[in-house]
Amino acid sequence: MTSSALPGTGAPRAGEGLTAAFLAALSEPVPAPFAVRHYLPMPAPYGPAEGPVPTDPWAERGIDVDQTNHSVVVGERIVVKWLAEPAPLPHPTLAAFAHLTETGFAYTAPPYAALTRVGPSGDETLLALVTGYLPEASDGWEWCVDEAEAGRTGFSATLGRLAADLHLSLATFPKGALSPSHRRSELDRAAAALEEALGLTDGEDGAWLRSREPALRAGLAPLAAPVTTPRIRIHGDFHVGQILRWRDGYAVIDFDGNPTVAEADPYQPAARDVAQLTTSLEHVAQVAVKRRGTDPSAAAAWAAGARAGLLAAYRLRLAEAGRPDLLDDRLLGPFEIEQECRELIYSARHLPRWRYAPMGVLRTRFTEENH
Repeated sequence: MTSSALPGTGAPRAGEGLTAAFLAALSEPVPAPFAVRHYLPMPAPYGPAEGPVPTDPWAERGIDVDQTNHSVVVGERIVVKWLAEPAPLPHPTLAAFAHLTETGFAYTAPPYAALTRVGPSGDETLLALVTGYLPEASDGWEWCVDEAEAGRTGFSATLGRLAADLHLSLATFPKGALSPSHRRSELDRAAAALEEALGLTDGEDGAWLRSREPALRAGLAPLAAPVTTPRIRIHGDFHVGQILRWRDGYAVIDFDGNPTVAEADPYQPAARDVAQLTTSLEHVAQVAVKRRGTDPSAAAAWAAGARAGLLAAYRLRLAEAGRPDLLDDRLLGPFEIEQECRELIYSARHLPRWRYAPMGVLRTRFTEENH
């Protein structure tokens, strides 16, 4: 590979031809200080795998959804995500790519390659990720809101099986040692999130939240008991926005972990992912109420039905695989409360307009008649 096919300063943009040149040269050795990690073989004409060749295989176009990085689609078959800021290794996405490829997990964009650069001191940084392009894809904040508006819950069984298959794959991930910062108890972590949410949520919402503090703390109480369920490598940021619906099914994306939780342990109970996914269904219901005019009671009933369908399918898939031990149902309720607290923290620090969603969920769950 010649240096002209590699990035200089700044991420290559669609239409410059640099991304297509990079793909065309991937089969060749890369010059120092760059390095390439290969995963699945890329399809023709970009690699040795057989398949139909696009009409214009080197045509480039941009994707404007991700404002942090810059993604270029080449030939409507490949996506190259150029990182705006090089990320230091080890990087969770690269570890996930390697393991999911090894275990045959198919419900994600096919991982093809990663471009890195080695610094003068030997430190390595990630520059770009190369994956398959998923035609007609939309994320859960689009397709799932459509389902909520229409009152359809049939998709939930598919999501439950997908989540279980993901965890069955990640459960075989090589175990890593926990650093001291990762050894705080589940209850301490959840209680700290509640304290922070109480401190950051102001106005009428804050007053309401403080009035429900005893009930919220009681909801976290099961975390005082020792957690005995297996700790596995989890997704870490597993909400419906990370699940694409595309022309041929569903795909999980973004294995970078939760950007809002500092030094989060990548090895946690599977219930952590499941709780984030189920609460995101309730957030979808709140979005449908606010943006689509869906009746609140109908939206709440939809969320309850979708949650039940997802959990039933998830448990069944684990049981079929002989791993029902991966899910400790006792953790779901407390983790869901903690997740709503983290949504309030995220809203206060980054996206104030989002507060309506976690507050809507908490108000639905913790009404006067429930206490």
